[in-house]
Amino acid sequence: MLDHLIRGATVVDGTGGPSYPADIGIRDGRIAVVAEPGTLTEEAVTTEDATGLVLAPGFVDPHTHYDAQLFWDPYATPSMNHGVTTVAGGNCGFTLAPLHPGRPEDADYTRRMMSRVEGMALKALEEGVDWTWSSFREYLDALEGRIAVNAGFMVGHCALRRHVMGADAIGGQPTPAQLDAMLALFHDAMDAGAWGLSTTQSASHSDGDGQPVASRHALPEELLALSRAVGEHEGTQLEAIVAGCLDQFSDEEIELLVDMTAAAGRPLNWNVLTIDAAVPERVPRQLVPSERARRAGGRIVALTMPILTPMNMSLGTFCALNLIPGWGDVLALPVPERIERLRDAGTRAEMLRRADSKEAGVFRRLADFGRYVIGDTYSEANEGLTGRVVRDIAAERGLDPFHCLVEICAADELRTVLWPMPTDNDPASWALRRETWEHEDVMLGGSDAGAHLDRMCGAPYTTRFLGDCLRGRKLVPLEQAVKMLTDDPARLFGLRDRGRIEEGFHADLVLFDPERIDAGPATLVHDLPGDSPRLDSRAIGIVSVRVNGVETLRDDKVTGAVPGTVLRSGRDTRTVSTV
Repeated sequence: MLDHLIRGATVVDGTGGPSYPADIGIRDGRIAVVAEPGTLTEEAVTTEDATGLVLAPGFVDPHTHYDAQLFWDPYATPSMNHGVTTVAGGNCGFTLAPLHPGRPEDADYTRRMMSRVEGMALKALEEGVDWTWSSFREYLDALEGRIAVNAGFMVGHCALRRHVMGADAIGGQPTPAQLDAMLALFHDAMDAGAWGLSTTQSASHSDGDGQPVASRHALPEELLALSRAVGEHEGTQLEAIVAGCLDQFSDEEIELLVDMTAAAGRPLNWNVLTIDAAVPERVPRQLVPSERARRAGGRIVALTMPILTPMNMSLGTFCALNLIPGWGDVLALPVPERIERLRDAGTRAEMLRRADSKEAGVFRRLADFGRYVIGDTYSEANEGLTGRVVRDIAAERGLDPFHCLVEICAADELRTVLWPMPTDNDPASWALRRETWEHEDVMLGGSDAGAHLDRMCGAPYTTRFLGDCLRGRKLVPLEQAVKMLTDDPARLFGLRDRGRIEEGFHADLVLFDPERIDAGPATLVHDLPGDSPRLDSRAIGIVSVRVNGVETLRDDKVTGAVPGTVLRSGRDTRTVSTV
């Protein structure tokens, strides 16, 4: 007898092939049968009619930071609401394990680092996670049996360095004995089922003390030793972030990434490829590592988002504006002093110059302050400004746009919410995206879900992309869009029996209404531990989500079931060839 039978669905199976009508039978967490409608005679415990609905494999998000959130939110919201059934965590060199058992202060350091570098609310990290583990195995075991999605985790280079080197991880180099200890610790994590190594060399990544995070101090020899260690384990990966990920790689960065994937003999992915027709030279440059890696026996995959992710900014809290060269020092001042500096014409002129310079890289996109929209305001002086464009307000007041924006924010003691309007929402940029998606080493993803919680909401990229493909720009057919969200990332990670609707595969399934599939606007809610805020977005048109055959979501409401699996390398992943 079947556990569940879905009748009459339009199946988009993840292979990219044409959709077809079918009845799908589920038994023991797997797809037991795919049959022509009306031909299946086996009885089922439960049955549903899916006429007019699309059934697709569960979506796979290749770049998340749910490492902490899963402890207080086993449903990985809002990703699961938007059809995601498998998430990859532990990216960018940041993980919550291993922690040195003899240094309890390391947990506090890690919390403050994650709060700063990944925008996780410190109160939520303190109150929502028990921090009782030390080894990576203990961390994975703490999640086992209590999550609604499938989740795999890389080992963060920063945690490895901190565990072995202590405070010397910042600024120091490991002795030969310490490097051996780091490798032993890494092998232990890999034996426990970690997916591979993640690391960062990005200048935008600083810890809770404002210092470059630990992995930024690593020399190539250390990175290559760890990369070789990755290659000693089955079903493993590399993930790396360097400064050039945000704009264009340097020759040295290309050489490092190529050497790492070649040393490991494993795929390496990086985040995130920004596509803008106004900068036509960026995409070719960012794909040079992929071309060179293939010649060297490796593979480098660029992640890119198929939507424009709205970003919530402020002059009062840490956000992307702090990452503009020369801005961090001003925006780190106490609020009264910060306002005084921002009101100084000379300071503003220098900030604008730096924001529009080549060194600002991708952050130059943030420098057109006349295009910003005013969000929430908090003072009588700013009543009626919500929803208005700064350029229009500046014209009324006879001020330049940045000066006008500063005065608006100053009236709110810098609490004003700012929404930058995207500069790359033009037909030429969308045409370039469609063309770039066809490259064999470009993959959709990069949501950062679970991080930057009150600043951005990338989790809905799946439903928003599908809605755009069905009823919007229609850049790719539905069948190809589903493959890009399912089978492509599943194959990159070597996931065993996931990513397709096929007999014998795990029953990770999404049932949706093609007439309605979409994502609602991002709204600020206060539902994290400690009443901390985050941006959320409702899924539209998602009828049901199943993980390992068990329904976890029905009509955008979680069922309470937690059938997810902690996916472990080797057992749940196979080695992906780079040649």
